Order: sequence, then C-alpha cells, then structure tokens
Amino acid sequence: MRERWYITLQTFPKMFHDSVIRFGDCRCQWWKTGPDTTASLTYAEVGRIVKELGSGLMKLGVQKQDRIAIMSHNCPQWLWADFSILNIGGITVTIYPTLSQREMVFIINDSGSRMLYVQDEANLKKALDAWDQMPSLERVIMMRDDFPTDDPRVMNLSQIRKLGVKALVEEPYAYERRWREVDIFDKMTIVYTSGTTGQPKGAVHTHHSMSSASALDMKMLPVISEDDVFLSFLPISHTYERQCGQMIALAVGATYAYAQSTATVVQDIATFKPTIFMSVPRIYERIFMAIREAYSATPQSKEAFENALKVGLAVTEARADENGFIDMSEGIDFTEGLSPELKQKYLEADALVFSKVRQLLGGRYRFAFSAAGSLPADLCKIFMAMGIRIIEGYGLTETCNTTNLNRINKILPGSIGPLAVNVEGRIAEDGEWLVRGDNVIKEYWNNPEATREAFTEDGFFKTGDIVEELADGYIRIVDRKKAIIVLDTGKNVPAAKVENQFSLSKYVDQVCAVGDDRPFLGALVVPNFDAFIAYFEQNGIAYDKSALQFVGEGAQRMCVKVGPDFLANEQLRAIVDEEIQAANKNLEDFETIKKYVIVTRRFLESEDEVTPTLKLKRRVIAQHFADEIEQIYARG
Repeated sequence: MRERWYITLQTFPKMFHDSVIRFGDCRCQWWKTGPDTTASLTYAEVGRIVKELGSGLMKLGVQKQDRIAIMSHNCPQWLWADFSILNIGGITVTIYPTLSQREMVFIINDSGSRMLYVQDEANLKKALDAWDQMPSLERVIMMRDDFPTDDPRVMNLSQIRKLGVKALVEEPYAYERRWREVDIFDKMTIVYTSGTTGQPKGAVHTHHSMSSASALDMKMLPVISEDDVFLSFLPISHTYERQCGQMIALAVGATYAYAQSTATVVQDIATFKPTIFMSVPRIYERIFMAIREAYSATPQSKEAFENALKVGLAVTEARADENGFIDMSEGIDFTEGLSPELKQKYLEADALVFSKVRQLLGGRYRFAFSAAGSLPADLCKIFMAMGIRIIEGYGLTETCNTTNLNRINKILPGSIGPLAVNVEGRIAEDGEWLVRGDNVIKEYWNNPEATREAFTEDGFFKTGDIVEELADGYIRIVDRKKAIIVLDTGKNVPAAKVENQFSLSKYVDQVCAVGDDRPFLGALVVPNFDAFIAYFEQNGIAYDKSALQFVGEGAQRMCVKVGPDFLANEQLRAIVDEEIQAANKNLEDFETIKKYVIVTRRFLESEDEVTPTLKLKRRVIAQHFADEIEQIYARG
C-alpha cells in the first residue's frame, strides 16, 4: 500500500501552502466556461490569487479572528475567498446563497461579520437593501474581476487583488508572517445549521476540529493522490462538501472540479470524468433514473438492462456473507467463487450493460460517498451490481461530518457503517446516537444555552438521530428524533422509512409523510412532473401547458408546478396509486399510507421546504400545505 503521507494535523493555511509548494505545477481547479469548453488553474496560480486577496483584506484592516462571510454557489472563487480569509487568521462564515434576506441579516449580525463575499447581483441587492440592519458589515466583495461599481461599500476581486499587490510591495513578508501565526486551536469557521426545525445555530469549528475530521477520513479511505479528480456539486457552504471534498482534495494535490449544478451532474461527470465525489441519496436516485432512462430508448435495450440488473443483483447477494457484508475493494474480482453459470451470465451482463454504465460515469470512477440521509439498501445494491462503489457514512455539521463510515472492503447496504477511527459512540436509552471526538464542535457561536443542551455531562454530542445497532458494530439510522411520527394510537412511524420506499420510482418525485397525533399515516405526494409530461406527449393526452412552471435552463430545466387539470388525469392518478400501493407492501400495516393528496408543485429550497442537501423540512411543508393535510383527515 502506498504511503499516506498526507495524514497530518495542521492548520489549513499550513496545509494550503504546503500543497502550493509541493504541487505547484499540478492542476488545482477545473471548471466549465461554456457547453464544450473548460478552464483550469494550477496550485501555484491559485496560491498567487489567494495571496493577493488575503493581502488585500489585510490592507483593508482585517485582523486575526475577524469574521468574513461567503454567500455564493460553488465556483472557483469560493475557494479563493475561503483561503483569503483563513490564511490571514480570519473566520469564514458560510451562508447558503439561496437564503432569504432575513436569514442573511441574522447570520451577518449573529456572527458580527465585517465583510461579505457575494457571487451575483441578487445577493448583492439583498445586502445593500438591508445595509442599515447590519451594523458590523463594512464592505461587500463581488466575486468577479470586472464587476463595475462606484459604490464605496462594494468592491470587486480585481480591486482587492490590486490592494494586495500594493501591500505585498510595501511589506513583502506581512502575509507570510500572518498565516504562520495561525494557531491550530484558533476558530476557523462558523457554519449555521440549515436545520429542518428551529432557528439556525452557528457551529464553530477550529483548525484542530476540521483537521482532525480530515485526518480520520483519510485513514479510512483507499489511497488518494494528485491523479484523482474530485467533482463538486453539493454546496461548499456545507461542511460535507467543503471538508470531505475541497479540503481533502487540496491536501493530496488532487484536481477539484466544479459541476454547474446538482441538476447537471450526469453531464458534468461526462465532462470531468471524476474519480471521487460526495453526494446525497437524492442525487444517486437521479443518476440511476438517468441510467435507466438511457436504456429505455427501445424495448430491446430496456429488456437487456433489466435482465442484466437481475443477474447483477443475484451476484451481489451471492457475494454477501451471512450478515450481509460485501467486499467492494478496488481491483477485486466480482466473479470469484460464483457458480460457472452465474459467472458466465455476469460477464455477459457486464460486457453488454454494466461496462457501458460505468463509462457514463466517466470511465475513471473509483468511489463516491453518500451521507446527509439514508441511502436505501436496494439502491446501494443496484450500484454494487453494476460495479459502482458507494461508501455510505454519517455525520453532522457539528461533527464536521464523519462519525460513522462503511469500509470499502466491508460494506453493509442500508447501514452507515461502524464508528470512524478516533470517534467514540453510544446509543442512549431512547435510541439517540451520541458521539465524542476531536472532530466535534466545542460550542455554538453566541449560544451557550444551545451548547449546554447539545452535550451530555460526559461530553458526548447528541446527534438527534435514532439508530439501531447491527452486526459488528455497524449502525442503521431509523430517522431524526423529531421526524418520528407518533400516531394517536401510540404507534411510532419513521417518516424516512416510508418516504424512502419511493427512491427508485419513475413517476413519484417527492413524498412527505404526515400523521402526528392523527389516527393513520397520510402523505403529500409530488409526481415526477417531467416524467408525466413525456408520458402525456407520447400518448397524445391533452393538458394545460400554460399552467406549467419551470426552473433552470437547458439540461437543468425542471417542471416544478402544474395546473389542476394535470393532476386530474385518470392515468396519472392510477399510476401514482399503483406506486403508493407497491410501497405499502413493504411496510407494516400501521406504517402504510392510508390516504394521500397529490399536490400541484414540488417542495422547493426557494420556499424553505428543502435543505441545501435536499432533505425535506417537514415542519415548513406542513405549514405551507396545511389545507391539503386537513383534506387527508377530513371525515367521509
């Protein structure tokens, strides 16, 4: 095994500058500039940009431990902004770019941020319109070189860099001294929990806690290097993508590539041919849908895909041990130990279908991670059957991600794996998962009461998730503690168990289970509008096209709302009901969906109904769809 030299505990300015020196001529960042064109920067080039930006911030008076916020979608400038702050001893405050002006104001004020990096005019306008409400804010920095501004409160990247160049001429070693002064126990970042309930809390990570998190991750992974390409599409504002993706890629000298959005993942994979990426269950569902759709062009190709999948799943089951563990190590022979007949069938399926599917993932794919929600065991097995490695883990913003992780040589579908290296855990009496380790926060910003409530007396962090233990210390998530639906009969229903039944559905897009203090379980059901539009067009079914609402452009275009006539179609209602009844067969009687309402629009992040990692905010959804829920429980 190659030496894992990159596993260290150090400040992130030290890690960054080590990589700039060691990998100066290697590609650091890679992104699209058009449909068929890309651009990139080396580690040396990124190092120079960050040095000039950091020196510019110092010229503007930024001191150690000052807070500076970033409100931007994923882009190369996100990394530049992040390290311009960290390398001068500042604290990066992350703000999701989709948050409202009210939420932005709360985070700026709660953190006391002096400056704010923004990517676009929409968020610039939010800041300027609320300027008088944010007394600590001194400047907004537009993350573009050429953005024209005559407002003294607004600067662009070129202006900051020019200030930095001037500062470097005047004091050549000021920046170098500053980043070397950063202590590993200094506060590094404040990440406000998006949360599915309640007011956001600012989780404070130090260089020590996040560096500890990276170290424990890298101990458990196969060896990674400058030959790897990480594809970024989850929000870097979240600790999952930022630490497991951006920071680990930089530590080993790998390429960090930027997808255009979560909606274009399949196309972006074809462009960048990544070896590794971070994802969430919802994205794997979309990837599988895209793969299945690609093989549905003709009845023959569809039949070939379904037959190959049956063979692949049979092989996956045959390779599992008595407890269900499956070895997915790189280079392993999936056919070893199989009967001659099954081996031959698998080799044929692999040549005809699976090898082509892996090419859809770019042809260089090694492995990917799944977190921020349970990956359905059936979906995990489907990817395994095709020779695609997904390593499921678990963690929270407060734990800087990984507390549990499946090992690549011992994956248990449906589980989040055993404890990570250097992390302790135990199950509380009520089933809540409690964890302790150097990667866990020590405090919430400006919130000692929340900090006290978050920990047990002996320092274990309360995750808020109900779990159960499986074989060999592997853990399965039942659901969020607050997402357990308690019927008025006293029965407890994990909402996630019900909703995950639809993860592979072609025609049901989202399901929100409801039923707290009600006599039975109900559901709000969002059909896959795009799938039904295609179905209606193919079958000559008329519908009101003027009522359709879309978001995104080109490959990112998605229907998010339809008219009532669309949902009144008998074939749509019959297909949706078929999906509901099929799901109910996998549930206990008290868990089954007894009644449901099909709703006219998707649950949206822009309506605060979905977190940036695509989890449902059930409390908000219940408020927005109160009438529909009452309809479910109306008598008669």
